This record gives sequence, structure tokens and C-alpha cells, in this order.
Amino acid sequence: MLVPHATWLEISKSAFEKNLAMYRHLIGDRLLCSVVKANAYGHGLSVCAPFLESLTSWFGVTSVAEAAILRDLGIQKPLYILGPVLTHELPDAVRYDCRIVLSDLETAKRLSEIALKMGKKVSVHMKVETGNHRQGVMPEHVLSFARGIMSEPGLVLEGITTHFSNIEDALDHSYADTQISLFKKIILELESNNIFIPIKHCANTAATLLFPQTYFDMARVGIGLYGLCPSPETLASLSHLNKNFVQFHPVLSWKTKIAQIKNIPKGAFVGYGCTYQTTRPTTLAILPVGYYDGYDRGLSNIASVLIRGKRAPVRGRVCMDMMMVDVTDIPGVHIEDCATLIGHDSNEHISAGDLADLAGTIHWEITTRIRESMPRILVS
Repeated sequence: MLVPHATWLEISKSAFEKNLAMYRHLIGDRLLCSVVKANAYGHGLSVCAPFLESLTSWFGVTSVAEAAILRDLGIQKPLYILGPVLTHELPDAVRYDCRIVLSDLETAKRLSEIALKMGKKVSVHMKVETGNHRQGVMPEHVLSFARGIMSEPGLVLEGITTHFSNIEDALDHSYADTQISLFKKIILELESNNIFIPIKHCANTAATLLFPQTYFDMARVGIGLYGLCPSPETLASLSHLNKNFVQFHPVLSWKTKIAQIKNIPKGAFVGYGCTYQTTRPTTLAILPVGYYDGYDRGLSNIASVLIRGKRAPVRGRVCMDMMMVDVTDIPGVHIEDCATLIGHDSNEHISAGDLADLAGTIHWEITTRIRESMPRILVS
């Protein structure tokens, strides 16, 4: 039975379509890997992926568990696991026909053995270290590593990849240029030794927006897929490059309903810790959403929500599953009126980036922390 919820997220089909069309325009006929890790950046994996399947080439996930969800949903597109796959997860990765990133030969050998026992061959991607110093093979070991993978009868070396460290958070892209140069050098070294890898890829959202030289054979678009710009620096770089055609269409709106309205006197304290005291007779609206739901406690006393097209400031500390907002200056507010935490209401708008700026974080932390069990609804 479908149970109505007081708090929900709306996921815009048309915004998705516009975002995908823009990235398709940028990369041409190359493969587009839509990254839906972390519950589709908080937008809802099981809601977003089926809608996106006809619009994308591949899906990028971070774990076998996410791949399993997609296969159980009937997703047929190639699934690329960006994160490490542990030994006990390898059989399921093979069963779900996943592309796996490899960074060590011990895992490669074990994966090959499992694949052969299951009567399959697994397509793998070799991740090389170019300066992020997270997951990846050091440059001096790439040639021997590639040969090691190719010697395993259960594996097919399908791709080579790397990941940028400082492409979206900087106006000076010299470090990213160094990474690109090293990646190209590694590819040339492999090819001079007659190792030709079909799919070369390194472009994330910022690289896809800014640098066509990073496209190679596939672009992996994550945060930009959901209509969010990677950073103010990326936006400034787009302006510098005169890429005014780039537009971001946020996919997610976050809404709730007013649970109670109450009038309190001047001088009254609101919420835990008495962190807010009224300076006039005040009308409060109580909202059934709090930090358990993903609304950051750091937004206490500084953020606003939208009610009847107007801003209602958050008063007092955000509670675990409730918050209080000031509706004194908003006429006609009633119980169960809609309150928008992220999104549009009339001419007003609150973005995930607005909340991130107030909370001192990045906007994909805002969206990925929204409680997974909260309903996501596709809207036109």
C-alpha cells in the first residue's frame, strides 16, 4: 500500500532531458556514462536510472550493491563500478556483468579465476595514478600491470582511466593539464608496446564542460547530470571560455507540509539551547523534517524555506526530525501548506548550492545526505 508522506522529493524529467541533451551536444558520438552513485547523488537510484536508461550509454556506480539494484530494476546498459570491489564481492560483480576497475594484480588474478569458473569473461578497466593519489596504479608500473591483466584468460582489458584532482575547484588548471599530459604519455607508452586499449576515459563533469581534450572515448558525467554546476570556479571558467550556451537545470525539488502553526510572544525562546529569541510576537510553522532527513543542523538560524512564494527563516536549532520557521510576515498560511526546502515557489528559489554555501560545504553533500527512504517522485 502506498503511504502518503509529509516530506518528499520531486525529480524533473524535463530537467534531466535538457541536461543530457547538453552533454550529448558537447561530447558528440562518444560514450556517455551517467554516474548514479550515492543513490544518484541523493536523487534516488531506483527512480532516476530507469528513466535515464534510454538517454545514456553506460551507468557509473560505486559498488556492487548499487549495480545489483540496477540489474534488479531490469537495467541492461553496461554498468561501470568506479570504486574498489572486494574479493567476496567479485562473484556478484561477474554475475551482474559489471565493468570493474582494477588497481592490483592479486584481485585481477582472483577475478579471472572466478570468471572462468562461471564460464564468463570480465571486461576490466585499469585505473592509473596521475596525481590524485587515491585509487590507481603508479605510472612506472602501468606497463607490467597491463601485461599482467592481459595474461589472465578470464579478463578483457577494455578501458584505461584516471581521475582529476583539481579541475573543478581552481581557476588555474595547470595541475589538471599535468594530469592530462601524464595520462596521454601513459597511453603512448602502452601503444608503443602494442597494447591498444579500446576505451580511454578521464572526463568528469567539470572536464566535460571545460576541456574537449579530455573526452577521449567516454565522458563520465556525475553532478552535472542533475543540473548542478561543480563549483563557482567552473562557472567562472565557462564564462571565460564564452560557453554561454551551458545551462544547468536542477532536477531535484525538496518539499514538506506544515504540521502545526503557533503564535508565540515577544521574548520567547525557540528550540533546543535557546539559540533564538523572538523580538516581536511571532507566528511559527512547524515542519516535519530535520537533520535525520538530511537537512543540515548547521543551517539553524541562517537558512530559509519557501512558503506561499515567500521566504520563511529557520528559527532555532534544526531538530532531529522537526524544524521551526517564521511565517509572521506571510499572510494566509495554513496547516498542510507546502514548504519548499530546495526548489522554486513563485519567483523565489532556494538551490542546493545556496544551502551548501550556508552550511560551508558542497552542494552534492546536501543532496546525497537526503534520507534514502524519503519518497522520490518523477514529475513532468
